[in-house]
Amino acid sequence: MENRILGLHHITAIAGSAKKNVHFYTKVLGLRLLKKTVNFDDPGTYHLYYGDERGSAGTILTFFPYEGARRGSAGTGMVTNIGYSVPEGSFDFWIDRFEKHNVIYNKPSEKFGEQYLTFLDPDGLKLELVIPKNQDNRVAWETNEVNASVATKGFHSVTLTLRDIKGTAAVLTDVFGYTLLEKSGNRYRYITDAVEHAAIIDLVELPNEARGIGGAGTNHHIAFRVKDEDTLMQFQQKVMRAGLGLQITNKIDRNYFYSLYFREPGGVLFEIATDNPGFGIDEPWDKLGSSLLLPPQYEPRRADIEAVLPKLD
Repeated sequence: MENRILGLHHITAIAGSAKKNVHFYTKVLGLRLLKKTVNFDDPGTYHLYYGDERGSAGTILTFFPYEGARRGSAGTGMVTNIGYSVPEGSFDFWIDRFEKHNVIYNKPSEKFGEQYLTFLDPDGLKLELVIPKNQDNRVAWETNEVNASVATKGFHSVTLTLRDIKGTAAVLTDVFGYTLLEKSGNRYRYITDAVEHAAIIDLVELPNEARGIGGAGTNHHIAFRVKDEDTLMQFQQKVMRAGLGLQITNKIDRNYFYSLYFREPGGVLFEIATDNPGFGIDEPWDKLGSSLLLPPQYEPRRADIEAVLPKLD
């Protein structure tokens, strides 16, 4: 693979109840719980990872669940929608499932020639199921109730809501190598040809919209994928040289990937994350998500941390 941004790596959001979060994403939506670990900056809070069988980049959704957290408010300067790719003909299954589990959803609609079904998670986080124009051949994670004929394949797209898209668009095109694919009203669709899937970013421009307020049911940041640490550090230099006044962090070890962070001109926190080392470094593949894994610096405090974390079973 070239030294390019390879679409989406992961998306991180904020939740309230950890137990409700795990139930919704594993039992209702049918994702795999990849990791139970803790927030590096707040070890009394879980960091939960969901995705496909091996946590492939472009399928990974993560949460910081804060028990009793106030509801946030989606708005500008924020990722406001997460789109999952699903097979053609699966909407009837999902509508029936949403009704069975009292999930709030809207009737299917269309944008850019693709059918989509919007729904909310228990904290009000907005998600979509999208039937893509081009067949998605990624292998889905299956459960007893959600089989491959209807299961999510990973990310299709994300939507960023902004007061002004110019600076954000410049990062996408001049730094990350995306191109403008098409426009509909105030929605601008950008895409990269570096990968087949998890390749779409929609920018929605709302100059008079209130800024988003973080809290349960809102997105914390979006992470873009690179293949390795050498490429990661090339992008650190590229971001600094972009002429947009961007401030980017040093490389941070997140156990399962290495990361850089910067806030793009529209206010959204961007991360660049590596494929390596992946989710198999501390658990067998068939046991992913089965035990609480702590960053090395917190292992001596395991008993205290386990005592304050809410039970998930």
